[in-house]
Amino acid sequence: RGREISRTIDEVVFETEQLTHRGVKEITLLGQNVDSYGHDLPDKPDLGDLLTELNKIADLERIRFLTSHPNDMSDHIIDCVASLDKVCEHINLPFQAGDDSVLNNMRRGYTNYHYRDLIEKIRSRIPNVSLSSDLIVGFCGETDGQFEKSLQLVKDIKFDKLHAAAYSTRKGTISDRMMTDDVPLETKKRRLEIIEDVQKGILTESNASLEGKTFEILVEGRKRGKWFGRTRNDKLVYFQSETSTKGEMIDVKIDDSSPWSLNGTRIQKVSL
Repeated sequence: RGREISRTIDEVVFETEQLTHRGVKEITLLGQNVDSYGHDLPDKPDLGDLLTELNKIADLERIRFLTSHPNDMSDHIIDCVASLDKVCEHINLPFQAGDDSVLNNMRRGYTNYHYRDLIEKIRSRIPNVSLSSDLIVGFCGETDGQFEKSLQLVKDIKFDKLHAAAYSTRKGTISDRMMTDDVPLETKKRRLEIIEDVQKGILTESNASLEGKTFEILVEGRKRGKWFGRTRNDKLVYFQSETSTKGEMIDVKIDDSSPWSLNGTRIQKVSL
């Protein structure tokens, strides 16, 4: 893919202003490692600086960003997420594996302890933050014991969303050139099923705790006969309404939940 290339703050701000003039309420800053933004620019701004400038745009309602790398999630970025009112309290922070040897083979550059410590710091500084992550099972040479460390990390941290996948070779990568894909397919499938079952239980419990609460939703559209949108924490919410429109900011009270989404009722705001 080549080296990372960062667009300037002025360029991103200008494009965002043009989008808001066309009615856009929410933007997502996207990068392979979005929190390494600015390292290649002359004045070395970081993602926190970009978030700060975007937060000043009057008609913009929400700002999201992904995907982050643990090694580049700085205190400044964390503090900006905590303090800027338009930046959503949701962070995607892939850990990929829970065993240090596997992480080293993946060349991730951090350890299980470092990742856990970073999560603790994020949760202590950003009230009500939600966390999503990525995990690969069955990486080259991964033993059952090493997999158990990934499983334990999932149980301990209780992610709000987890994208888990079985390892497969990709041409041109270091693992393809220098390692052997030696974990049997059936083992990968079994490990993936274990992770998915545990994560389903975590989400069942966490989403149930949101029932009865009211959240601000940005309406995104209709699906299966209902309107849907997301909370600032990136929770998917379905609701019935006769008056909603796409792009509207509304309040929804959560009536019931599933592991994958919430269902609610629109709360009409009273004009004084």
